[in-house]
Amino acid sequence: MQAYLFVHFREKTTPDGEQVYFGLSKDGFHWEAVNEGNPVLWAYHGDKGVRDFTVTRAQNGKFYILATDLSLSYGMRNQYHNSWEEIARNGSKDLALWESEDLVNWSEQKMVRIGDENMGCVWAPDVIYDKKKDEYVLHWSSSHKSNDYASKAIYYSRTKDFTHFSKPEVLYKRENGDIIDSAIYEENGVYYLFVKSHHDPAGLQLFCSEQVTGEYKEVEAFAESMKGMDGAKYEAPTAMKLADGRWSLYLDYFGVPGAGQGYVPFLADCLADGRFMRSDAEFSFPYGFKHGTILTITEEEYNRIKSHDWSDKGWI
Repeated sequence: MQAYLFVHFREKTTPDGEQVYFGLSKDGFHWEAVNEGNPVLWAYHGDKGVRDFTVTRAQNGKFYILATDLSLSYGMRNQYHNSWEEIARNGSKDLALWESEDLVNWSEQKMVRIGDENMGCVWAPDVIYDKKKDEYVLHWSSSHKSNDYASKAIYYSRTKDFTHFSKPEVLYKRENGDIIDSAIYEENGVYYLFVKSHHDPAGLQLFCSEQVTGEYKEVEAFAESMKGMDGAKYEAPTAMKLADGRWSLYLDYFGVPGAGQGYVPFLADCLADGRFMRSDAEFSFPYGFKHGTILTITEEEYNRIKSHDWSDKGWI
């Protein structure tokens, strides 16, 4: 039996919201909180808050969590002076990283320098394994000095060990466009890239390519299936392949304040088809999951996470 781990944060005004949370599911439809809905890992370095998680199972048997190094609870009120523009220019060029061999015993938080001197804040990382090169492609959103930090593009770096990373390169950008929140999945040898566009159009887009790093072309059927939805209020796509072969896409809804925010599910028969239908009635969540990534796990791993004593990870 396969199960699922959702690594995410929570939209709270207190600092405990911007930490590492786990959700579990046996079927990908019904989710339960781990550690009674409290953090399982804490950020003690960098901005002391983390958002926008990705989690990956590496070929070496280890698991890696990477996250944006950003705290709105602390930083927005202090060094960023309540300004998203200042975050875009002067936010952290690091990502927070944890590693584990069993999903319950995790390393101390590490800070990994990803952005170069011309980039603004490095945020919303995601990872995909490139089978052809036996490397991992880490991709993320950043603004850049070249356009006075006016808009963001998707950049990537390659790594074999999550310690050494290649120089950042552009994966996808649009002229006069603002692109964030990339997520890449492979199906039948084709790579599918989800992104959030802030305008022209404002909403989620899906692209495909035969290479991990592109060149990507748009899947028009996806755009058709998203019509009628206020795409400007959704972001942070994450997807998984269900046991029955269908794909479940989660989009993070932020159209209301506070606890009403969280993921909304969509279903499609395959990525190639691109037609996703909203399916709220089939899913249940214990609270608002925010910007994260789903990892397919084994039944043994599910039981290990569920039965683990996380009590030392409470608020301190």
